Amino acid sequence: MNDGAKSRPEPPGQVKIENALRALLEEKDFNSITTAEIARTSGVNEALIYRYFKDKRGLLHQVLNRDLEAFVERIRCDIAGIEGALNKLRRLIHGHIGYYRDNRIFAKMLLLEVRNHPGYFDSDTYRLVREYGRMILEIIETGQAEGVIRRDLPAWQIRQAVLGGIEHLCLPAVIFGKPIPAGEYAENFFGMLFDGIRKIAGPA
Repeated sequence: MNDGAKSRPEPPGQVKIENALRALLEEKDFNSITTAEIARTSGVNEALIYRYFKDKRGLLHQVLNRDLEAFVERIRCDIAGIEGALNKLRRLIHGHIGYYRDNRIFAKMLLLEVRNHPGYFDSDTYRLVREYGRMILEIIETGQAEGVIRRDLPAWQIRQAVLGGIEHLCLPAVIFGKPIPAGEYAENFFGMLFDGIRKIAGPA
């Protein structure tokens, strides 16, 4: 989306439709939600869903894209002034888990609703996920260059362990509506993972 498109206000009907999907996702899974329900909840004509979003899945991706853009920007701001790769990764893990805790519909859409569809890997949603993954990879590679993270471990595998670990920590809570103790999860996970990849000083 270009800057000009971002600066233009959305039509009120489009906003109502997006908000209706969010509201319905609080109680139901995406596949069980119909376009008729979305139209009824939003108070607009069902035809507007197809006009603005092409189809129901297009609506899902539009809503998720907005949240993903906000999420990635939030993490960038969180780590911007932090020195040291390990400190950046610790803050990123805290921010990522905390975002899932505070934005359950976002977590539900990203972890449960989009990946089981083949079109996901050709979507703007996946592009944003890859952008976030590159951010993590760059931090890890910087840590390896600084000598604080082991160089014998491939950076991309460490990145995958970070992303996979966060998801599996949070997924049960997202599925069953349980609390996410973000600080506890983040510190425990950071300790488990990075005590394994931290470079240990050899004999003098």
